[in-house]
Amino acid sequence: MSLATLAIVLVYAVFIQWVWGWESVVSLWIEAGWTSGLIALLLLLATYVLRTWRIYDYFPTETAGRFGTLLRLTQVHNLLNIMLPFRTGEASFPLLMKREFDLPIARGTSALFVMRLFDLHALLAAAGTGLALQNGHAWAWGLWLVFLILPAGAFALRSHALRFAAKILPGKAKKLLDEVEAGLPANAGAFARAWGATLINWFTKIAVLAWVLCLLGDLNIAAGFGGALGGELSSVLPIHAPAGVGTYPAGITAGAVAFGAGASGPSLAELGRAAVNTHLLVIVSSMIGTALSLFAARPKTEG
Repeated sequence: MSLATLAIVLVYAVFIQWVWGWESVVSLWIEAGWTSGLIALLLLLATYVLRTWRIYDYFPTETAGRFGTLLRLTQVHNLLNIMLPFRTGEASFPLLMKREFDLPIARGTSALFVMRLFDLHALLAAAGTGLALQNGHAWAWGLWLVFLILPAGAFALRSHALRFAAKILPGKAKKLLDEVEAGLPANAGAFARAWGATLINWFTKIAVLAWVLCLLGDLNIAAGFGGALGGELSSVLPIHAPAGVGTYPAGITAGAVAFGAGASGPSLAELGRAAVNTHLLVIVSSMIGTALSLFAARPKTEG
């Protein structure tokens, strides 16, 4: 799979050279200023630290005093998600949590599922900001606010859902259901912290990617948010290609066009170059974050 991913990346590099030329692609950053690229990179790296803190707070007993190790684990998991196709990288999280922190597989899987629901909700809410800004009407912001607070209602009803599941599931599944319940936030405070960290993380990431797209592709704010949403949604769907090659820039382009970007001629060509640059920024930030996390990890103490 690693060889296949490498081959696809090389083909992608040749494709970029054939369609636009690497000089043309990189020239967008020269025009925008490398300082902008550095700021965007640092903000994306900050989201990785926040993502790690969310897990650190989610499992305070298991991860206590080992934030650096958890940062490395989170970065490896993120990099595998980017590089491996069809979301197969997700399986690494419960396995790594079991190896590093002796967390039961079922609990780690359940927690990952809950956090991914948080992520999807926050991603859509962040993109909805672009729509609300474009529309400007009070009712648009009202609908956005209702959508924003949906997870709070779902968490409030969790006990009813678990009791119902306990009634309809066979007795042998009770232990699994207990692990699923253990994978949920322990209380309202833990839920609020996890939810808040998720919102800040995704609003920051979508805002950064939207800013980069507006900067490089000369897009309006709505199209920038739409492009950022399209790219990130392409990375969470099962059709995600290795390293997001093809699918991530295509998602950016589709999202930006859906939110009003030009769909033909020079405008589309410029959007394509901006989408490729944004995709490369995501990959580079993940690789740098993983490399830096290796220095932060602490060895597991024995006894």
